[in-house]
Amino acid sequence: MRAILFKIVPATLWRDAEAKGIFDGSAIDLADGFIHFSTAVQARETAAKHFSGQDDLVIAAIDAEKLGDALRYEPSRGGALFPHLYAPLPLKAVLWVKPLARGKDGQHLFPDEVA
Repeated sequence: MRAILFKIVPATLWRDAEAKGIFDGSAIDLADGFIHFSTAVQARETAAKHFSGQDDLVIAAIDAEKLGDALRYEPSRGGALFPHLYAPLPLKAVLWVKPLARGKDGQHLFPDEVA
């Protein structure tokens, strides 16, 4: 089974990446020196913690196998291992990109592919 990672990004930043053909990261990624990803289990918590109240977001599904040795799983919140990419994200590793809208309750509505 293929390992799929997720990246939540403001839509305008993602459109810029598509125009360039590569995603260098968001401001926090650039400051930290790696691109932050989430697993399917972690994506909702990431959205709630870092993107609460934000609209105009997208969620990108990434094929982890296409990231090579630059991908590392490192401890973060409460010791959970989070995937970090120590390189720009090649868009050829992106499986799909979908809008991440919010429901009437303000919570983000995840696509069915995010378990």
